[in-house]
Amino acid sequence: MLDLLKGIKILDFTTVVLGPYATQILGDLGAEVIKVEPVAGDGFRAVRPGHHPAMGAGYLNLNRNKRSLAIDVKNEAGLEIVDRLVGKADVVVHNMRAASADRLGIGFDRLRTVNPGIACCYTAGFGVEGRDRGEPAYDDIIQARSGLAALNSNSAGEPRFVSTIIADKVGGLHLAIAALAAIVRQQRTGEPVEVEAPMFESLVSFMMVEQLAGKTFDPPLGGMGYERLLSPYRKPYRTKDGFVALLPYNTRQWVRFMQIIGRDDMADASILTDPVERSRNIDTLYAIMENAVALRTTGEWLDIMRENDIPCSSVNALDDLMADDHLADVGLFERVEHPSEGSTIAVRSPFRSGTADRDRPAPRLGADARQILEECGVSHDRIAELKAAGVIAMPMHEGAD
Repeated sequence: MLDLLKGIKILDFTTVVLGPYATQILGDLGAEVIKVEPVAGDGFRAVRPGHHPAMGAGYLNLNRNKRSLAIDVKNEAGLEIVDRLVGKADVVVHNMRAASADRLGIGFDRLRTVNPGIACCYTAGFGVEGRDRGEPAYDDIIQARSGLAALNSNSAGEPRFVSTIIADKVGGLHLAIAALAAIVRQQRTGEPVEVEAPMFESLVSFMMVEQLAGKTFDPPLGGMGYERLLSPYRKPYRTKDGFVALLPYNTRQWVRFMQIIGRDDMADASILTDPVERSRNIDTLYAIMENAVALRTTGEWLDIMRENDIPCSSVNALDDLMADDHLADVGLFERVEHPSEGSTIAVRSPFRSGTADRDRPAPRLGADARQILEECGVSHDRIAELKAAGVIAMPMHEGAD
């Protein structure tokens, strides 16, 4: 955990993947994050594998550097506690539809009456100004609607989902950026601010950086889609003994690659030396590369490309990453002793800035309730009453939840 956001207090009402990914980033950067969960817990706690029902692997990998308060916000006593927390917070983050947040009492209009300087950042599936603002949305739905599933179609033209929760994680990055900007604004002015980062719009804007292509211009200079990325020859190439990824990119690299494979006749060709012509003829160049790569082993290509400073890589399977030499050098995978889950392997934050404190492992459901409530002035007896009434949940003992 870094100390870049030390002193910033965040109330995190997010669940599943998108929101918790965003608030974990903020926690990694040093913010104090209180994860406010329903009494039944974040639904992603149940996703397997895991030793205990409420401590699945996905949850563990999305909720480090947070404390957990499990509370029934729909209960008047629960909302009263939330108001105390809002009064001391800098930022409230949620991933609900705006109407749902309003019904729960954590919409921006109400929050700023509780804390006139609050920042509120949220994401829903679709922006509040659009006709679909009330539609439910998860990663698969947004992958399909954004065009990503079609862009990832197989050779038969059948759309496919990308095999990672990309819409949630791209949305999470946008939500984290929105929160950081809101923090700066709030810290400078002390005024309330609301920032919306809708999931659909975030993924479409992310994709359109390169895919808007010819439709960037009016009238259009072609269709949508970045031709280099859409080439059927853009792929890891088969070698004598496996696969390799090669990417000559600039003119020098392309000329050198052609010399390496014995195509000196192309060294002065305009499709190699003119970046515009190279872009137009990328299919031809990639086809030449595919045929040439098949004549050597993966190791030979990696050695040759590195000697000539041409970007290249072996093609790792997921299991290979834990043996990657560079990742070992930087210590990306860490062994963490969790208080209820025992020995675990965690992926640390990729950010680095000076020294860092030890990360807090993802909390058990309601594990920090007593400490959090005492900090906002709730007495021991009142905590016991809230627990007995089912307004808050707390773990019975280590490992039982």
